[in-house]
Amino acid sequence: MLAGAIFGAVSAPAAPEPPDRHRTIIVGGDRDYPPYEFIDKNGQPAGYNVDLTRAIAEVMGMKVEFRLGAWAEMFSSLRDGRVDVLQGISWSEKRAKQIDFSPPHTIVYHAIFARRDSPPASSLEELRGKKVALHRDGIMHEYLAERGYGKDLVLTPTPAAALRLLAAGGCDYAVVAMVPGMYIIRENRLTNLVPVARSIAAQRYGYAVRQGDAELLARFSEGLAILKKTGQYEAIRAKWLGVLEPQPIRWQEVAKYAAVVVVPLLLILGGTVLWTRVLRRQVAQRTESLSRALEEVQLNQQQLLQADKMAALGILVSGVAHEINNPTGLILLDVPILRKIYGDTAPILEERYREEGDFTLGGLRYSRVREEVPRLLEEMQDGARRIKRIVEDLKDFARRDDVGGKEQVALNGVAQAAVRLVDASLRKATTRFTARYAPELPPVWGNAQRIEQVVVNLILNACQALPDPERGVELETSLDPEEGRVILRVRDEGSGITPENLTRLTDPFFTTKRESGGTGLGLSVSAGIVKEHGGSLSFESTPGEGTTVTLSLPVAV
Repeated sequence: MLAGAIFGAVSAPAAPEPPDRHRTIIVGGDRDYPPYEFIDKNGQPAGYNVDLTRAIAEVMGMKVEFRLGAWAEMFSSLRDGRVDVLQGISWSEKRAKQIDFSPPHTIVYHAIFARRDSPPASSLEELRGKKVALHRDGIMHEYLAERGYGKDLVLTPTPAAALRLLAAGGCDYAVVAMVPGMYIIRENRLTNLVPVARSIAAQRYGYAVRQGDAELLARFSEGLAILKKTGQYEAIRAKWLGVLEPQPIRWQEVAKYAAVVVVPLLLILGGTVLWTRVLRRQVAQRTESLSRALEEVQLNQQQLLQADKMAALGILVSGVAHEINNPTGLILLDVPILRKIYGDTAPILEERYREEGDFTLGGLRYSRVREEVPRLLEEMQDGARRIKRIVEDLKDFARRDDVGGKEQVALNGVAQAAVRLVDASLRKATTRFTARYAPELPPVWGNAQRIEQVVVNLILNACQALPDPERGVELETSLDPEEGRVILRVRDEGSGITPENLTRLTDPFFTTKRESGGTGLGLSVSAGIVKEHGGSLSFESTPGEGTTVTLSLPVAV
């Protein structure tokens, strides 16, 4: 399923004008499809789709208004422009000819429901000749009708109506999405119904817009990607599509375990509390004063770290705007369509070439087009992917990390990400940059983002030390097996550092570049980060010849 396409048949309607970013976007949906989307007891839109749309609107800075109604009416409203976006729609080839779809954000699995006393049915094929209730104009109505089930279908206005009809004996089976089916059975207390076949059909489920509204579709797709990366998507999904019926608490077992385990533990803890209370009184004043001092130190450290990071980031992201993601996303969506179109037309063009000889396409001979077009499309897609990767690296680098948790980190991967970030600065500073990464380096314990901050700072310092682009910069990683340490070295052929300044490089606020805006915090902060990771930072320099900085970190054990 592809969205954002700008190609279609000649008779297709013209693409709508790009939406005004400040206007309210009308979002349509089904009012009777819980827990995905429905009208709650207070008359307000609710459900998984509603919460997801609100979250996307918040991160993308959009205003949305919900209009939930009968499914067929909402689908028609999208096509004729009464709503801008339809949330919660399953993809099909038939629908894709009328509207444009986003990438799916979930998969909806459909099931066969029956009364407890009914014969089992394990597949759709076994439903032929049976009276089967299902939602009118829903995806399964379309799916089964295309496969010749029309005479056996009993169509209802909502999925809930189909299950109620089944519970009352008005049909033999019902086909309803699994999660809504279980939700409706619970809410309506249809205790005589059970799912007899699960996951008989899997449907891709996402957003849709009118054909040609690529910009609005890209905004929703980008917002969804942000939610998935930040974890908000999983929280919304767990809230609405998680376990429908929690297991009841058995208070008898709780009481039994409390008597056996908790009561003795409480007695021990009570004695411990009495014993420690005396000690706590003695150290209370000192602890309070130390805590205040520690909080001030941590606050100042975080401010220094973020100030240095933002200073480096300002150099890297000049000219890079947030809107880069939108055109890049459209390129990544549209190029695969171009490749498919070219693949489909290639046999026709080849046949004409064999019958008529060489001919012209777009000012080029077809004999050349057949060789060049596949390569051009591949290069376009690779270039768009590279743009997207660079923007993601910049966003990751800029994101503040207050937690600072440590994990196993691959130093080669961190170094490569840092090189990608400073690519523009490197190309401006030197024509001779080389990087050598030792194979199969063992991981180190640390925070990848903070180590990357150190490497970025070292490379930028090397670039700023070069008097002209003919001087080189070299980055190298290696392993010291005897010491059990991973090494990263950055060498430059710059102006070098005098011996009296070499020992002061990591002193706070010491800088030899104050007249050009240096703050003296970069190497000081970097040295602090390296020390937190149990590593070391050393410098060797010869004035007029260059400087070598060596970062050493212990191997994770």
